[in-house]
Amino acid sequence: MKVIVTCEHGGNRIPKPYRELFKGHEALLATHRSYDLGALGYARKLAARLDAPLYSATTSRLLADLNRTPGHPRIFSEITRFLDSTAKRAILEKVHTPHWRKVHAAVQESLTAGQSVLHIACHSFTPVLNGQVRAMDVGLLYDPARKAERRFCDLWKTALAARAPALRVRRNAPYKGASDGLATYLRTLFPKAYLGIELELNQRDFIENRPRWRTLCAEVIESLAATLRGG
Repeated sequence: MKVIVTCEHGGNRIPKPYRELFKGHEALLATHRSYDLGALGYARKLAARLDAPLYSATTSRLLADLNRTPGHPRIFSEITRFLDSTAKRAILEKVHTPHWRKVHAAVQESLTAGQSVLHIACHSFTPVLNGQVRAMDVGLLYDPARKAERRFCDLWKTALAARAPALRVRRNAPYKGASDGLATYLRTLFPKAYLGIELELNQRDFIENRPRWRTLCAEVIESLAATLRGG
């Protein structure tokens, strides 16, 4: 099985041609609304541990959300959704299309070579949303209609419980694994031999306790390695 690692919300960078749009929004760019805090760091560690390629993006999702299909109504934020269609198309061609094209090509190449593909999309989530505390540490997102993805996440969850029983691990939370996104799109192109799993880690410890965050990342990564080994 070929493992491919991606990170769609790895940074809060705004390319120079669009910086004028974000004047006055500097504080927002530093928040979870702009990018997934800690996600790129652990994606790099996961890819290195598994000797897997990493395809990452560091442009803020406030410019365009790289985990949305091009026609999705929320691909553009409140800052960019009012641009005309030409400007929006230019943004997608600059930041969205290249990332999706690279990941698509990597999956296609491995499948053509006769390998099955495990795609791990690395994300993180804010610990409190709309006043509601998200009482979980790890989310494993998959399409429940796809038996191979469901089975893999069952095994991964079991491996996590064995390594770190205190961790609160949920499946298809805090988001639904079959919702619009890169993995969901790739499932439509590659109905067989492709497993798309979105990994969500709670940003709480990244914000409040970096040693505990590093431990969380290590436990998740090592449990994935154990799952791939079959034990």
